[in-house]
Amino acid sequence: MANLLELLAAQPVLLLFALVGAGAALGHVKVRGIGLGAAAVLFLALAAGALGAAYEVELHVPEVYGTLGLTLFTFTVGIVSGASFFASLRKSLGLVAAMVGVLGIGGLVAVLLGRLLGLDAATVAGAFAGALTNTPALAAAREAAGDDVAPTVAYAVTYVFGVVGMLVVSQLVLRSRAQDTDAPRPLVNRTIRVEVTAEPSLRELLERYEGRLTFSRVRHGEDRPIETASLDDVLREGDMVTVVGEEDAVDAVTTELGHTSTHILQADRRYLDMRRITVSNPAVAGLTIGELGLAQRFGAVISRLRRGDVDIVASDELRIQPGDRVRVIAPRDKMPAISAYFGDSSRGFSDINPVVLGVGMALGVLLGLVTIPVAGGKFAVGAAMGTLVVGLVLGRVGRIGRVVTVMPFTAAQALSELGLLIFLAQAGTTAGGRIEQAFASGQWVKVGLLGLAVTAAVGLLLWFVMRRVFAVGGTTLSGIVAGAQTQPAVLAFANGRTGFDPRVALGYALVYPAAMIAKIVLGTVLGGL
Repeated sequence: MANLLELLAAQPVLLLFALVGAGAALGHVKVRGIGLGAAAVLFLALAAGALGAAYEVELHVPEVYGTLGLTLFTFTVGIVSGASFFASLRKSLGLVAAMVGVLGIGGLVAVLLGRLLGLDAATVAGAFAGALTNTPALAAAREAAGDDVAPTVAYAVTYVFGVVGMLVVSQLVLRSRAQDTDAPRPLVNRTIRVEVTAEPSLRELLERYEGRLTFSRVRHGEDRPIETASLDDVLREGDMVTVVGEEDAVDAVTTELGHTSTHILQADRRYLDMRRITVSNPAVAGLTIGELGLAQRFGAVISRLRRGDVDIVASDELRIQPGDRVRVIAPRDKMPAISAYFGDSSRGFSDINPVVLGVGMALGVLLGLVTIPVAGGKFAVGAAMGTLVVGLVLGRVGRIGRVVTVMPFTAAQALSELGLLIFLAQAGTTAGGRIEQAFASGQWVKVGLLGLAVTAAVGLLLWFVMRRVFAVGGTTLSGIVAGAQTQPAVLAFANGRTGFDPRVALGYALVYPAAMIAKIVLGTVLGGL
């Protein structure tokens, strides 16, 4: 055993990928349908670090690998979530503020209970950082306390339950996801025969239903050809129109206009055809559907878009990403030209866009070097938050001139998972090597109780506030729990349980930046008491 441990200690790359491979395999093991997923890599790395310490062999994945994995993870989460994040933030400021308030209550619990248990400020600050699994908060606490040992030992004791506790909260939260009211509704196609005489325009109807449906085909009169729908089309009695959207919105517009027709326009392909086309042409990626000008170019319309495993109603404001699959309705003779225009290559799923990846990561790391004065001291933004912020901005922008600033959803997800696994392996070996020291300190029981109380208080209060006050669905809330904990392992668990539902990443990205800042500030304050 000692020889094997010495080999792994001498070959950190071998150690890293052995932990990633074995941990990922362990994560696939499920008991009653529940598995650890990527979090298994963390626990295996903790065990490996502790085993190495027992044999007086330091098993340690270099910190630079962990930084690489974490920043790669946060950058790609930002890229994937950018557009949705900024759209949601306008109506979610209260939610973010409430999350920060919950973290503040966690800090208050740490101070009061820490004093009751007779723990010094440095230990309390380290325990708080570990209970909320935030390494930058630990760094801030160590600097404010002027003590490198006590906060680190407390962090190692409380970190494991910080992860396990929030995994439990996430599991509890996800039990209610079947009742989510914010779940993406399946899209339906329907042909409507118009019976009203008010002659509404499609533009008026689209504005009224605010992006929940779109129109793809229209026939003005029985003997007229089927045409692609235009915003300027006016519906008259006897016309037929095909609508695509969420079922309840389609039901409402059907009642408003007339009744469901037995004649299905989309089944008649004499005039128009339909095809799913993969976006792989960089010239169109990052543009909105309105900016494509398909009606003017080809007499075509996009009815829906598939991103990952989710169908999205097409709207002029929706931004196209590489790897998206668009459903296009167009004249039959225009389909070859439209396919060439979008690219329609499998490369659209796998192009990691190395220019944006390199430049964006570099900008994020540079942003992380920025220091902000707080309470007489200062703290660095940190590479993780810096890359997340840059990723969110690039994901929102879509393109700058001729440069596409996003990457395919599938490629971003693959890079995100790789970065996460690397980070978990590094974090686990670092904390695992200190477990024995932590338990030999004599105060580990008190420190453990403090950490348990902080994790439980934050997790359960966050669950209560988000569900009762803001009525957040279980799927989105699982991402908020992971983001508030700034814990990728919890995010990985939620992603695994939901099949990478995009609402999880959205919840995570929505609160992560504010949670990171709040924890660093609280770590500074607690360490300086």
